[in-house]
Amino acid sequence: MRSELLSPFIYWAQDESNVFIKIDLKDIKEGKDVKLTDDSVHMDAFGVGAHGAAKYAVRLKLFDTIQKIEDDDVRHLKVTDRGVQLTLRKQDCQWWPRLLHSTQKPPWLKIDFERWKSEDDDEDLSDNTYKNGTAKDVLGDYPDLFEKLKKDEFGYKKEEMKKVYLILYNLSQLVFFTYILVVMAIRYAKDGPDSMEGTYKAVGNVLKFCQLIQFLEVMHPMFGYTKGSIFVPFVQVTGRAIVLFVMIDAEPRMQEKPVIFYLFLIWSVVEVVRYPYYIVQLYKFKVDFLTWLRYSIWIPLYPLGILCEGIIILRNIPYFEETQRFSVAMPNNWNFTFHSPTAMKVYLLLLFFPGMYAMMTHMYRARMKKIGPRRLARKTK
Repeated sequence: MRSELLSPFIYWAQDESNVFIKIDLKDIKEGKDVKLTDDSVHMDAFGVGAHGAAKYAVRLKLFDTIQKIEDDDVRHLKVTDRGVQLTLRKQDCQWWPRLLHSTQKPPWLKIDFERWKSEDDDEDLSDNTYKNGTAKDVLGDYPDLFEKLKKDEFGYKKEEMKKVYLILYNLSQLVFFTYILVVMAIRYAKDGPDSMEGTYKAVGNVLKFCQLIQFLEVMHPMFGYTKGSIFVPFVQVTGRAIVLFVMIDAEPRMQEKPVIFYLFLIWSVVEVVRYPYYIVQLYKFKVDFLTWLRYSIWIPLYPLGILCEGIIILRNIPYFEETQRFSVAMPNNWNFTFHSPTAMKVYLLLLFFPGMYAMMTHMYRARMKKIGPRRLARKTK
């Protein structure tokens, strides 16, 4: 028979005025009385806890004093089949650095992270709204304190899986595009302009892989991983994929043109700025130069990139006329015809410049939102 006092798991949370304690003791058979003093909580009960069915003792010497609770005031206590919940009002409205007076944290004391994220809806247990009627959000209102509690609980800063995934994705794309730039730079330093002809053979496969996994960026806002619309990344990624896979990969004669070197250079420079910016944003760091570079480098590079794409499409028209690649002629089972060189001409005449205007307008609005005059004025105040 155990001689030492057994303690159940105890979970706690707080706001500025209250301390919330949950005693994880199920199916309490006897001894439900909770004794409170101005700085302690005592309870002895038989129930099912961390050590199975046994008699448990709760002995909490609190960090600071609490207000006296009248005997007929039952709002502070709630006993259910899942445990005991206490709401204790602090004597002084302030945040406690810990629950107990002792600086040593016992192994059975845990942080109630769910209670920190969202106050209980039971109005009999706590005041879950501010005076203006808005819901309390401890995580949102006190993020630094919440992060400190997580570090104290786990011994390290625990990241959400969504954040870890986004960091790994952006980091891998940064590594791939940096590799492309380094290979192109080494080849150019060694052979000069003669290296341009072999650019696609040297880095084409890596770029195709990067382009394929970039379609994940279309799915990120779809599943709530990132903010923003699905349409913009879909247009950007799909447009680049068509140029890479249809206009370049499908036509070997185009792969040796110098314009491929310039296009790959522009794409890679844009991405080695974009992905570090996203990583910094995920960690909520402020790097003003990187922000400025992210929303300024597109001004010269986007028009140059679109111009290179237009040249590739224009140069491909006679090749596609010759090979009839991707064209569908009648008769066929679908009763459908498609002439790829004509589609390329229509794109260049009707969609090329409107598409460039739409993209540049979108980036201009994003730039004004991030580093526009109004935002800069707010920072200087």
